[in-house]
Amino acid sequence: MNLQKIYTSLLTADLAAAEAWYTKLLGRRPDHRPMDSLVQWELFGQGGLMLSDSEEIAGEGVMFLYVRDLAAERRRLRDLGITLGEDIPGDYSTLAQLRDPDGNLITLASPPDHAFPAA
Repeated sequence: MNLQKIYTSLLTADLAAAEAWYTKLLGRRPDHRPMDSLVQWELFGQGGLMLSDSEEIAGEGVMFLYVRDLAAERRRLRDLGITLGEDIPGDYSTLAQLRDPDGNLITLASPPDHAFPAA
């Protein structure tokens, strides 16, 4: 497999409301609207986020986002009216979770403080 890009894809009941909420979460509007039922954010060179209200394209899901500064993101989101759960200490990172308006689970994580074990 020669992967070029990967998108997390989440299903939403109301695409316009989800677009507004994720615009707040991510701090910017989507980059693409390839069709009426789909919006996309390019998050980095090989990955992004897709939101859709079409069950043929997306399904309910879970998304992990590594962020440089979890405390700063907590403050930024609080100022936008989005509540991030308490810090959850992990073996590699500190995590905090929230749910989008459709109930999809989003976990923000600090960068790992040491390497993951080999598979």
